[in-house]
Amino acid sequence: MDFMNSFEERSSYPEVILCKFGEVILKGNNRQNFESGLVKELRRRASPFGNFKIYFKQSTIYVEPQNDFCDMDGMYAAAKKVFGIVAVNRAAVCDKNMDAIKECAAKYLPLKLAGKRTFKVDARRSDKKFPLTSPEISRDIGGVILSTVRGIKVDVKNPDVTVTVEVRDDFAYIRAGQEPGAGGLPLRSAGRGLLLLSGGIDSPVAGCMMAKRGMEIEALHFESFPYTSERAREKVLQLAQEMCEFCARIHVHVISLTHIQEELRDKCEEDYFTILLRIFMMRLAERCALEYKCGALITGESLGQVASQTLAAIGVTDSVVNIPVFRPCIGLDKNEIINYARHYGTFDTSILPFEDCCTVFTPKHPKTQPKIELVMKELEKVDFDGLLEEAYASMYTETKKVFENYK
Repeated sequence: MDFMNSFEERSSYPEVILCKFGEVILKGNNRQNFESGLVKELRRRASPFGNFKIYFKQSTIYVEPQNDFCDMDGMYAAAKKVFGIVAVNRAAVCDKNMDAIKECAAKYLPLKLAGKRTFKVDARRSDKKFPLTSPEISRDIGGVILSTVRGIKVDVKNPDVTVTVEVRDDFAYIRAGQEPGAGGLPLRSAGRGLLLLSGGIDSPVAGCMMAKRGMEIEALHFESFPYTSERAREKVLQLAQEMCEFCARIHVHVISLTHIQEELRDKCEEDYFTILLRIFMMRLAERCALEYKCGALITGESLGQVASQTLAAIGVTDSVVNIPVFRPCIGLDKNEIINYARHYGTFDTSILPFEDCCTVFTPKHPKTQPKIELVMKELEKVDFDGLLEEAYASMYTETKKVFENYK
């Protein structure tokens, strides 16, 4: 059914979802690639919610329902979690003549403005052939609102809600307010990164932060069965599932560190256990990253938070890999990371009291200022290459998606 041909058949004015983006407009000659990536991702996210026509025009992505069975609420919520979009709003559509715009405002806006005390009108006229200027459109629509919405007043400096009237090439669009989108850059526009995903608060946040910068996220989790439980593994998979609300799809690779940890416990100085284990993790992560075409590792480390996250310890672990290591949480304190975790919806799962591999055989006094030459001497006490091969052979993969049929 043609979108506007269904106009008369509806009991109210048809709505569309308008998605705005921010820094994508700064991409110069590459801008078209970012725009098309956003449209493709929105089309993927639309699948569970019905038949939508999604296209880009005049610095806006239009999401138009093609029949009355479309779930506009579901699509609207999904659009707000698509990286690259900075603002999302629902707007009524009408013909672009002033009589139609005023009639649409009179019927559409009272419910949207119910309970609001003040408003202002912001008119935008991208079609410069339209006979009224933007201030004239604002004045006329303001008069309509004052005559149809009881008790509301104009406040141009600090309104409860801004009503926007956009006169574009084909139609006029009327909306009351807008909500922030996820921001950042479109998924898959900045390559692929491998996230070291633990069961804590920090690493899911780090993964979402890099996804916001356009990275497609793969994940690697280290388990230590039987020292860590099946419930601990399920917790991590649940975190990956929750991350998919923003990251869309994550392949979670799982490697067992049990034998490595037992060998380190039995043959190396206890104080070096944490940094030695971290070296094994980084080398395994690098191999996994290369196999799955990831250009960087991603960790949730915050400088000084624990023994393995001092400047000296980070220097040692970085020295054993040859690909970049991104640490988006490095300068954040714990409260800031928790706020991000709540925003991305991972906090409640992260604080479930199930152990992870980093809590197994934790030394009483871990080295916080390790020297690389002493660390390497400790590594000589174990079969480093053999343990790496054995651990990597244990790897298996599970895939999590924002919804089952996401492609």
